[in-house]
Amino acid sequence: MAGEAVTLQLGHYASCVGAHWWGLQRGPPPGTELSHAALLRAGRGGCTPRLIALELKGGVGPLERGGAPPEPLSAWRGDVANYAEPPPGEGEAMRDRGQRAGDASAEGDGSSSAPTHDAALAPGSDVQLWSDYLSVQLHPKSVYILQQYNHDGDSGRLEAFGQGERLLQDAACVEELEDRLHFYVEECDYLQGFQVLCDLHDGFSGVGAKVTELLHDEYSRKGILTWGLTPVTRNLGDPQKNFYRVLNAALGIAHLSAHSSLFCPLSLRGGLGLEPHPPTAFPYVSYDAALNYHSSAVLAAALDALTVPYRLSSSRGSMMHLAEMLSFSGRKVVAAWAAVPFPAVRGHSLPDTLCAHQDLPWKLLSSCREQKPSCCFAQSVVLRGICKENPISHPGQQPPSLLHACDTAEQVLQYHLHTVFPGAFSTAHVLEQPCVTLPPYPPIFSPLLTRQGFLTDHLSSHSAAAVESIPVLTSLQSSPVLRTLLRELCRDLQKLGTRRCSAFFAAGVEEDDFHEALEELRALSQCYEMGFEADNSEDESDSD
Repeated sequence: MAGEAVTLQLGHYASCVGAHWWGLQRGPPPGTELSHAALLRAGRGGCTPRLIALELKGGVGPLERGGAPPEPLSAWRGDVANYAEPPPGEGEAMRDRGQRAGDASAEGDGSSSAPTHDAALAPGSDVQLWSDYLSVQLHPKSVYILQQYNHDGDSGRLEAFGQGERLLQDAACVEELEDRLHFYVEECDYLQGFQVLCDLHDGFSGVGAKVTELLHDEYSRKGILTWGLTPVTRNLGDPQKNFYRVLNAALGIAHLSAHSSLFCPLSLRGGLGLEPHPPTAFPYVSYDAALNYHSSAVLAAALDALTVPYRLSSSRGSMMHLAEMLSFSGRKVVAAWAAVPFPAVRGHSLPDTLCAHQDLPWKLLSSCREQKPSCCFAQSVVLRGICKENPISHPGQQPPSLLHACDTAEQVLQYHLHTVFPGAFSTAHVLEQPCVTLPPYPPIFSPLLTRQGFLTDHLSSHSAAAVESIPVLTSLQSSPVLRTLLRELCRDLQKLGTRRCSAFFAAGVEEDDFHEALEELRALSQCYEMGFEADNSEDESDSD
């Protein structure tokens, strides 16, 4: 089995993604492709996430009053059996619908099939907190409230990187965090490392900088995979918030990548810089980018596939193996691509599906302007929710392509990757287990999809039934597109300088630290240069 990982959620949006991610762990029982023990711990009351979530006052509703709710909602018969009752108020209707779905499943034939969408969820406008759609029970040591700042309101907000750094310089706060870490680490048989989901856009980027530094110092031989998360926020008419967001993101990337084995910015924003960009669009997903409940669900589905290589029951890899494969030559920042869902037609083979697309049908989730994967240095690709047996469409006939001549689905994907990315080091994993999208996952998928998330071969035969699972394709890449992201941040930081954001620096960031982070980002960007780009980098630097 794969070794265990401890997950840290730092910030509200990070926990929005995390809430959906834990809900996606409702899958087949032990002995299947993914090891649930990699993320979940077994306790007397059932399985709970091996999780520490740092939040602000008012950010978790009733969970703030003492850990997990007392009456779990049993909506699943697999190894993840206990589910938390969502808090009253905003999430009451969602809880009732989930309860009805669970009851319908319990009255069935006793198998471990998932509950169905007996009632559609609300679009999500009434969902305010991630605890409204948290569907798993948490251990009392999971939620840690930072009392110094408020989640809502016009005052007492954690807005700046320096504020977050100061929080983790408090001895009592560090002692409490270390106590919770030791609790989870000491019960692990083989600790792979730590997954850190961290908000980049606010002061939690500073919290993450100190948390990853602590992990790096105390657990230097363990993997630290950090996901920098940014919601799709507008900030129209408030330039100061936009300035703060860019400064927090830039300082966060510089510090988080320095203390992590691997760092990946993850967002549906079109860019992290000052200029606005439209949010990422998917052909068969209709989501409201302004709702964290929606956007975090898309990212959670991608994250659930991106992390597959170190969660396999076959234990063919680990967090450190993944990091070492992608981060060579100083490239510790990686980009994420995803097709949510993977556009596979019901009844068609994987070679047929791949041949139908001129480019790979995934979208960039790392806030770079470039949306077409032209090349990469190395990548880890996961395709889940696809039948692995006999990818040949017409046995006994001459294969229409070299893809059709492959014997297994993994060979098909691997060969296709070598064709699209010649010279790149690519690993491929294909899983039959899909991404389960049952409530409280939002109903954001096209009616052209079947219950299993496949496209119908005839438009007239499509069903309006709710989508219960989807196939997902993802890639974690060491790619030249990171050069675009990092250089744009450098240019925006130079435009801002320090005078226009004096309040930001008064919150605790020294000007020398700012300039050092700027140089680190510039040095990082040079790691992703290709040929002529490296020749022109000095000229570009002079013209910035």
